[in-house]
Amino acid sequence: MQRHFDEELRQLKDDILRMGALAQESIVNSVDALKNRDKAAARKVIDSDVEMDRLELVIDDKCLELIALHQPMARDLRFITTAIKLNAELERIGDLAVDVAQRALDISDKPLLKPLVDIPRLAEIAKRMTADAIESFIKSDTELAKKVVLSDSEADTLKRGVEKELIHDYMMKDGSTSDRAVPLLLAARHLERVCDHAVSMAEDIIYMVSAVVVRHHPEELK
Repeated sequence: MQRHFDEELRQLKDDILRMGALAQESIVNSVDALKNRDKAAARKVIDSDVEMDRLELVIDDKCLELIALHQPMARDLRFITTAIKLNAELERIGDLAVDVAQRALDISDKPLLKPLVDIPRLAEIAKRMTADAIESFIKSDTELAKKVVLSDSEADTLKRGVEKELIHDYMMKDGSTSDRAVPLLLAARHLERVCDHAVSMAEDIIYMVSAVVVRHHPEELK
């Protein structure tokens, strides 16, 4: 019975890895669509969200079944409940990638306001934080999870820089740029929210491994 339960936990890890890979792929593809104002690529990201929605339901069902059939205790229970939380966070990251793809559609028929530099950088941070959160879950690595939490300030700073540039250097100087600047503002905010979800995952992983609550308690990271 224990061997079968352990195998099911390994399968659950694989499912979360798959969900994480889909989320990261969506982030990259949505920002590529934004940079290139590529309608087809943007629509492909939007359509691909169906697979993440389907997998989210599969993972939730597996987690609930594991709890019902095996009545896990202590660390195993924390592992399964953390998987449920990560599953929801990853699905939301997929939704945010869709939001970025929709911003790509918003500007697809307009000249690009400026070469995109900081938004792709923000996307790379979001992808890295998501990947590190998943790896920390798979390896029960609290140090990597802490690194994710502490990376959030980098994302916040970059997002504020994008906002300042678009608002002060473009929209306030020339109101006619708003229809091209606002979608970029929103894209930056979507990507910063991805980073917030990665932080939430990392905080849950720290609790899973060490039973220490760091959410709203950054002093616990020291």
